[in-house]
Amino acid sequence: MARNKLSDAQVKALSRPGMYSDGDGLFVRVRDGGSKQWFFVYRRGRTRTEIGLGGYGQGTAPVSVKLAREKAEVIRDQLARGEDPRPGKRKVTTFKDVADDTLAVKDAALKNEKSRWQWRHSLEVQAEPLHAKPIADVGVDDIVTLLSPIWQKTPEIADRLRMRVAAVVDHARARNLYQGDNPAQWSGRLQHLLPARKKLTRGHNTAAPHARIPVIMAALRAANGTGTRAVEFQALTAARAGEVRGATWDEIDFGAELWTVPASRMKMKREHTVPLTGRALEILRERQQVARGPLVFEGEKDGLPVSDTAMVVALRRASGDKSTINGLRSTFRDWCGDATEFPREVAEAALAHAVGDSVERAYRRSDALAKRRLLMAAWADYCASPR
Repeated sequence: MARNKLSDAQVKALSRPGMYSDGDGLFVRVRDGGSKQWFFVYRRGRTRTEIGLGGYGQGTAPVSVKLAREKAEVIRDQLARGEDPRPGKRKVTTFKDVADDTLAVKDAALKNEKSRWQWRHSLEVQAEPLHAKPIADVGVDDIVTLLSPIWQKTPEIADRLRMRVAAVVDHARARNLYQGDNPAQWSGRLQHLLPARKKLTRGHNTAAPHARIPVIMAALRAANGTGTRAVEFQALTAARAGEVRGATWDEIDFGAELWTVPASRMKMKREHTVPLTGRALEILRERQQVARGPLVFEGEKDGLPVSDTAMVVALRRASGDKSTINGLRSTFRDWCGDATEFPREVAEAALAHAVGDSVERAYRRSDALAKRRLLMAAWADYCASPR
């Protein structure tokens, strides 16, 4: 249907009572006496609805032809999105609404459960001050207010939050729910309002000396909690933290005393089989008694693994220092080289490291598991030795 059928001069000249169309639902009504009001008219099924847009050339807020058309276009957009444009009826789309939609897309795209949890934590917990705000009204000041308290204190976490909030706004822009530039973008916007992040200097994971491992393991055994058991299990298997946190019951073979981590969860994208020692199996049987789902080390929230934080806290309570979770793998490797006669390639295989070319690795595959079983048994004995 044609639009913009009425010029400003034509509307001024209208004098006979009646409804005059400007096109696509926009009308001006001339009443007895000559007053003129704008209306938007639409139908849904058999229901005809009129929405008043204000008077033309009268009152304290006269509505010009141009402004009436702008108001009509807003209503058309709302109708196209399935919203009810009537005053008091329209559901305002909030930041939380769009964040939930963004998380649904991310949950389907991300393969790593830890990444899914981090996205949910950022948008559901850290971005909570933005939840009730209409997405269309989120501005730069809102982003600065959200980030300022943590920007200097925890810059890496703050920048991840910024990027995830930016993803929510981009999602809204794609759905035509947000107009203009993204207020959470760094370049050209926040870079002028927040101090530049300091570059992080990453060093090696802090590893406890292997001479202290019996003391640390004794402290872990004496403590309770899912995080504590997860750390102890990781130490006994020399696995990565993510592999332990994501372990599921279908990966465990109690009969063969093996834990098989699928390639999809391994850093090198190769399946890894871990021999399970007596204490590791004991931990698993304890976990079976309290299992609520497929995860071996399920955290406080159903369906989510124990957090990295819970594991770090458990280790540092037991060690009394700043040892890191993955530093336990370095401790294991140092013990292998300093205190045992096991070949280097067996120790590296226990850590799921690739040694040699593909032919060499294929040749060793047949007996590596048997040798690694002996190595892990010796390590478990050392971990349980007197302090």
